Formats: sequence, structure tokens, C-alpha cells
Amino acid sequence: MPVPRPAWQPIPEATMRIFLAPLLSLGLLAAPPGSGFRTQKALPVGGPGGWDYVTLDSSARRLYVPRSDRVLVLDLDGKPVGEIQGTDGVHGVALAPALDRGFTSNGRSGTITIFRLSTLEILGQAQATGEGPDAILFEPSTQRVFSFNGRGRNATVFDAATGNAVGTIPFGHKPEFAAADGQGHVFVNLEDSAEVAVIDAKRLTVAQRWSLAPLQDPTGMAIDLKHRRLFIVGGNKLMVVLDAETGKIVATLAIGAGADAAAYDSELGLAFSSNGEGTLTVIRQEGPDRYTILEQAPTKRGARTMALDEKTHRIYLPTAEFMPAPAATAETPRPRPAMTPGSFQILVVGR
Repeated sequence: MPVPRPAWQPIPEATMRIFLAPLLSLGLLAAPPGSGFRTQKALPVGGPGGWDYVTLDSSARRLYVPRSDRVLVLDLDGKPVGEIQGTDGVHGVALAPALDRGFTSNGRSGTITIFRLSTLEILGQAQATGEGPDAILFEPSTQRVFSFNGRGRNATVFDAATGNAVGTIPFGHKPEFAAADGQGHVFVNLEDSAEVAVIDAKRLTVAQRWSLAPLQDPTGMAIDLKHRRLFIVGGNKLMVVLDAETGKIVATLAIGAGADAAAYDSELGLAFSSNGEGTLTVIRQEGPDRYTILEQAPTKRGARTMALDEKTHRIYLPTAEFMPAPAATAETPRPRPAMTPGSFQILVVGR
């Protein structure tokens, strides 16, 4: 009678490191290659004001940078193109190139500014139906703009051509970043419940909710349209990869602290997390459900959001220099350090 073979068990990573360390030290085994991504240059911008989501238009070679009460428009060499004024508390910018329209989410004023992409001329303002417009997205199949209102715990939906509101979608939780699949579905992170809400963009209803556990406080999101995978980063130094058809988590990966954005490069098969601690997590897609962390590439403290240029495969990350944080108080237990005046910049990371 043949002796049954024991079931194969993977060797724990820590054990593998112990066995491989002597070979690596003697040069008998090559170390795994890094990603090759490094900060190539810093584009000096300066000026007052904080920042949030940056948006990149590869075709027009423009970068839209929210700065508290205005949006700076730069070319990809960092040269000023113009400004969009009157955007009080601006967080994000959505682009609809075929309509020659752009949209900004203005958190303090509770409005959406509509502008012409070609000239940056302001065409009007629309009122959000919830407080604190934050992330904003253009959904191409319905030609609608979704403003995700953080304090309002809902989304306002506008017709992109007319600027008219067409509906409100309640969530009951705080929406964060979102992505669209181009087929009539919009996916949005719900930060305080650690879920993804799946929106039917035509009917303006929440079709499904998917748990993101063990991820906590989800922030940034990116999408792989070909394989229908969502890349979602959170506050507990994790990225989850989610099947956008079933909601199943297919991978969980360690990232840096302070992540606020995710990106996916379809040509290179790489996913990224920009981490406020000063790193960029670079992840290789081996297959739709298989991923390898290549590197925690150094960036700069505060570089927590990013925009990817899919033509050049460069990543643009806004940050600044910071002064020492003030002492904590009962009213402000976690004080933020002030930005050093004139130090605002855009890091350009590539390989």
C-alpha cells in the first residue's frame, strides 16, 4: 500500500528569510529586485494653502492642484497654466474632456464649480445637497458628475452637460474616494463603516454594500478595468484588492502609514499607495488575484495623495516642508504641524 504524502504547506516567510540570509550575504543568491521607482525631481510651486486630491489630464498634460480656495493648473513640467478661483475649501477636480467641462468640489461653501477645460473659464456653480463636498467623479456612461459629501453622508448627482442636479444618494455613512467602471457602476469607500457602496449610476441607488474587513478607515481607491479589481487603502497600513463583481477580497497587502490615495498602472501591471509617512508602496500584479510587494520607495513626509500619468508612468505627489508640531492640548490632542511658507512642491516619481 502506498504511503500517503502529507499535504503541501507553504514555508513561512520568516523561516524563508532565515534560510536565505547566509546565501544573500555571501553573494550566492541575488536579492529580489526593487521597483526602480525614485523621486526624479521636485517641482517648486510655493504659495499658501493646503491641498488634497490632485487630478492629472494626460492628453492635455495638465495637473489640477486644489489649494484651499483655488485650483492651480500646471503643466507636467510644473509651469503655471492658470487658476480656478472661488473654490472655497476645494478638495477635488473631475474632468469631462468630451464635454470640455471640469468640476470642483468645494467643501466649505458646499458648492460645485463648473469650468471650461480649454480656457479655465468659470461657467457657473451648483449647490450640493449635502454638507462638505469632498471626492468628485465623472461617470462616462451616464454623463453624470457625482459629488461625495462627507458631512452630509450622501452624494449629489449632476448632469455634466447642464449642471443641473438629478438626484441625491444617501449612504448613512461618510463617503470617501470613489471610482467608476465605465459600465454604469460607481464604487465609493464608506470610511466610518469600512465598506464599499456599489452605486447604480443610472438609477441612483446603492445596489450593494461590501465589507472591507480587516481594512479600517478606507481612503484611496483605484480600479483595474480589465480584471475588474479595486485597490483600496486604509488607515491601518493595509491595501485590500477587491473583486468588483463579487465584493470578495482576493488579496491583503502591507503598505505604509498615512495612505490617502491608490493608483493602478494597467500597462505596467503595478498598483501604488501614497503614504503620508513619506513612502510609496509599489505592488506588482502577478495575476488578478496574486500580488507581490516590490518596495516601499522613499518619497517625502506629507506626500499622501497622488496622480498617475499613464503615458509616462510617472507619479505626481504634492507635499511641503513642515515646522515642528505644536504641543497637544485638550482641545487639539493631535495637532498638525504648519507648512513652512513657500515650500509647497510636487514630487515627480518614476523610473
